[in-house]
Amino acid sequence: MNMIELLTELAVMPLIAFTIGLFMVLMMRKIAAKIQRRVGPPLLQPLYDIVKLYAKKTQNSHGLVHDIGIIMAVGGYIAAETMLPVPGMNGIAAKSGLLALAYVIMIPSLGLALGVGQCANPNGSIGIARALTAMLAYDVPFVIIIFGASWFYGSNNLIDIVAHQQAGGIATWGAAKMPVLAIAALFSMYAMLGKQPFEIYVAPAEIATGPMVEMGGKYLGGLFVMQCFQLFTASAIYVTMFLGGGENWPFFLVKLFAIIAIPMSMAFVFPRYRTEDVLAVVWRWPVLLGLAGVWLVMH
Repeated sequence: MNMIELLTELAVMPLIAFTIGLFMVLMMRKIAAKIQRRVGPPLLQPLYDIVKLYAKKTQNSHGLVHDIGIIMAVGGYIAAETMLPVPGMNGIAAKSGLLALAYVIMIPSLGLALGVGQCANPNGSIGIARALTAMLAYDVPFVIIIFGASWFYGSNNLIDIVAHQQAGGIATWGAAKMPVLAIAALFSMYAMLGKQPFEIYVAPAEIATGPMVEMGGKYLGGLFVMQCFQLFTASAIYVTMFLGGGENWPFFLVKLFAIIAIPMSMAFVFPRYRTEDVLAVVWRWPVLLGLAGVWLVMH
């Protein structure tokens, strides 16, 4: 691959991820409406929301760190997109791996913490403290899962992992070869998305939406864009590790939307967990399943 092709892929991959993420947000809202017996939003509502937020004339910045925090929140996921192999494009996946990806997807939460910390709003600080605690909770099983998958495949490079899974069809997918790790990863991804019942850092009835309390206009729009990238990134990581990656775009999209629909269908059924409950649940089931999965792949 020459430099022009690489730069083209690096520019196109985040655009594709953002577009798919928009439709994932729409699907998430449609599922919520279905469960709650409502009609739900129209097709382009997520895009309308972003345009509306960026078009607002009032834009309150709390300083340089506030601005940098939003850039880190969105930029971390954009960087992650370029490290995920998708049908027809590998980006810089050949030069990275699961461990590097695990570090990169921590950047948005850290950037959000910096930006909200600059606001000095107590509700925002409480929300960020809860968000970082939740990140610590789901990162522990995520690292265990990465170790187990890397051990099984003999590599942490996602291109090698996808090639290994696609060599023998569904029978060689990670979910078929490492079912316990796949279940643990689904739990971990569920917590990573920060939706009900793991949305304690937002908790509108308690801390007025937490990190978003001082965000308005383009700043809130930036967080909306971050959510689109987050949904795509989490689902793409899971599909790449356990569902054979993307043989082609139609099949890849079916996998992505299916893996997001599962936790979203459960999200609006369970009540919101408290912070200590998040730690207890995530460190109990995904961690135990992850350790059991590692033991199985090593034996």
